[in-house]
Amino acid sequence: MSSPEIASLSWGQMKVKGCSTTYKDCKVWPGGSRTWDWRETGTNHSPGVQPADLEEVVQKGVQTLVIGRGMSEALQVPPSTVDYLKKKGIDVLVLQTEKAVEEYNALAAQGVQVGGVFHSTC
Repeated sequence: MSSPEIASLSWGQMKVKGCSTTYKDCKVWPGGSRTWDWRETGTNHSPGVQPADLEEVVQKGVQTLVIGRGMSEALQVPPSTVDYLKKKGIDVLVLQTEKAVEEYNALAAQGVQVGGVFHSTC
């Protein structure tokens, strides 16, 4: 199963190819996507992305996980979150969201089992 292409990104809006939903923040993985609702794990810009935010994507068997920190990189990613992924043998890229989407799409196009969590505003 391949990772879906992110078809478009603008401030506060993301579209995933093959999905009719417009996301503000989203999670993507091989074969699917859904809204990333920060309230599920109590996520805020600081301390930022927690392992609990990533667990669902990790369980989909990704080789690489791309984290989009927002258009102005306001969303933090603590070292403990990066360590969590590395201990599971998952490559991780933490980037500004536009760059993160570019990298994610490039990896998906190469057939990499890539997942991502993307913040589309600040």
